Amino acid sequence: MTNSDPVPLVDTGLPPDRFLDREESWLRFNGRVLRLAQSPELPLLERVRFLSIFSNNLDEFFMVRVAGLIRRLATGLPVRTSSGRSPHAVLTRIARLAHQLSIEHAEYFRDEIAPLLAKEDIAIVRWADLEESERARMHELFRTRIYPVLTPLVVDPAHPFPYISGKSLNLAVQVHDPRNGTTRFARVKVPPLLPRFMAVAPGRFTPLEDVIAAHLAQLFPGMDVLGHHTFRVTRNQDLEIDEDITENLLQTLERELLRRRFGPVVRLEVEDTIDTKVLDRLIAELGVDEQVVYKLPGPLDLAGLDAIADLDRTEMKYPRFRPSEKVLPPDADLFAVMRDRDVLVHHPYDSFTASVERLIEEAAADPKVLAIKQTLYRTSGKSPIVDALISAADAGKQVVVVVEIKARFDEQANIDWAQKLEQAGCHVMYGIVGLKTHCKLALVVRQEADGTLLRYSHVGTGNYHPTTARLYEDVGLLTTDPEVGEDVNAVFNHLTGFSRDEDLHRLLVAPNSLRQGLIERIEREIENHRKGLPARLRFKCNSLTDEGIIDALYHASRAGVPVDLYIRGICALRPGVPGLSETIRVRSVLGRFLEHSRVYVFENGGDPEVWLGSADLMHRNLDRRVEVLVRVEGDAHRAQLTSLLDRGMDADIRTWRLGPLGLWTRQRSGSDLQEQLMQEHR
Repeated sequence: MTNSDPVPLVDTGLPPDRFLDREESWLRFNGRVLRLAQSPELPLLERVRFLSIFSNNLDEFFMVRVAGLIRRLATGLPVRTSSGRSPHAVLTRIARLAHQLSIEHAEYFRDEIAPLLAKEDIAIVRWADLEESERARMHELFRTRIYPVLTPLVVDPAHPFPYISGKSLNLAVQVHDPRNGTTRFARVKVPPLLPRFMAVAPGRFTPLEDVIAAHLAQLFPGMDVLGHHTFRVTRNQDLEIDEDITENLLQTLERELLRRRFGPVVRLEVEDTIDTKVLDRLIAELGVDEQVVYKLPGPLDLAGLDAIADLDRTEMKYPRFRPSEKVLPPDADLFAVMRDRDVLVHHPYDSFTASVERLIEEAAADPKVLAIKQTLYRTSGKSPIVDALISAADAGKQVVVVVEIKARFDEQANIDWAQKLEQAGCHVMYGIVGLKTHCKLALVVRQEADGTLLRYSHVGTGNYHPTTARLYEDVGLLTTDPEVGEDVNAVFNHLTGFSRDEDLHRLLVAPNSLRQGLIERIEREIENHRKGLPARLRFKCNSLTDEGIIDALYHASRAGVPVDLYIRGICALRPGVPGLSETIRVRSVLGRFLEHSRVYVFENGGDPEVWLGSADLMHRNLDRRVEVLVRVEGDAHRAQLTSLLDRGMDADIRTWRLGPLGLWTRQRSGSDLQEQLMQEHR
């Protein structure tokens, strides 16, 4: 080995307890979301929205992560996690933390947020606190809108305990027959398509289950209703599909979506006032143990608070922000601008509508455009981009769309889009067997005035989703660089055809070259540091859990390389451990927008190499998905992205800081980075 050879990174000498538990790290991320709801400096309805987000996040955590651990235990071959704990130990530990957070969340709504809302003439009241006129209005509403869709299900020898679908809210009812003295258990499902909180008067709302409970006598005429209790079930909702033996992925996925509602129970939420005998009955009938039972102050299912947050009370919301159109002015020729220079967009500060969406719409309408190729992972219910692709196909252009129909919890929407696109004449592909297509790519092929064909490319970090583009922080590169165009075209050919891997110019692609490409560049920083050259690593992503990447970063830190990690969510790396990670800092920014961009900066001896793209640093991204990073050229764009990462680590910016034990501390002083960026783009 010569002095210029990269230093091999091996795990020898690294302590076995060097990884934080990923499940606990995720729960602590959701705890930071809860802290936003508890921040008095934020507008009140935005705090309500964060309570709703917390609930939705926790639902997904149980449906996927907890379900996965339970499934691993059920195999009889439990494997220890990278943190060194057995699945059973992890389940016990996260159950304790999840219970604490769930109770804190429910109590904070009841004791703090609900009274604050009431002071602003937004009251969420239980049935007992309604006025007579409001009850009369609810009696009529029940008769006309609620009663017709209810189906009470009694449990007796002729009627077994009903199957409770996932995420459904239910009433457990005890019914007594005065004629024969028998008592029966019954279940009434709260209709999910009706509002979670029913408006009883302007600014006054009551939980839907309270309205149903007040009218149970109408559902069980001639019976005595002895009691009722609200409960909610969460089930395993991760999909299991063997693509190797599945000929029609679309049909198989549709069948799996029907089965999803009835996976094994992973959580049972009940109000803390529930009768012990009723709870015991639910535990027995659902086949769960007490560890998955969550006794919470009512009302349950606070994800429904998003409707309260959507109320038209602008004085209790963030001030309206209009994204900038400066990088691609509306009166500029988009194709001419892209021919002249690369365009770096930073959403939501730069308008998605006026840049990426505009590219697809203008390409669809331009008679000089011959072909459009695009990946779709998630998109909106009414998608201008899908409409543009359909228009392009109608105009006779070649339109190729790689739709990832296994995008978790968006499967049905993507199936619908895929069928709609196929019917319009688009070539719809579902990617590569065994891999999710998560990369964000668009390619427009246009015939220029001199007869040559030019490729217009977009490589981004966010989905082609106009709605979330206003809420998620993402970056993207619009370019006509021939090397990028050639690379993007090769990726599409690989996704839609049958081809060998190619050597690419400016892209790193998972699962082929991305992992090795990142590790080789980390090794280069170590070598540069040993040579006395400028060396530094700056990464921004959503999650960092991959052991190989983490070990590489530990080796870099041991060699003395400064490492700055700007991580929104999960981080399994322990920063600041003497002899292991003393030069590593981990920061997190949570706020109005969801930090979603992935940017990787390597100091490279003073000539920084900057990459952006779709990949987080997790096993699934590096090994089980098609992900793409693009190398950003141009001093101004590299400086802009590097500055973004530096600002996220700045001592004068309000951030969360990760300690070596996995605990986050909040720095409240300083400036809000997202607010700074909004001001700069106004």
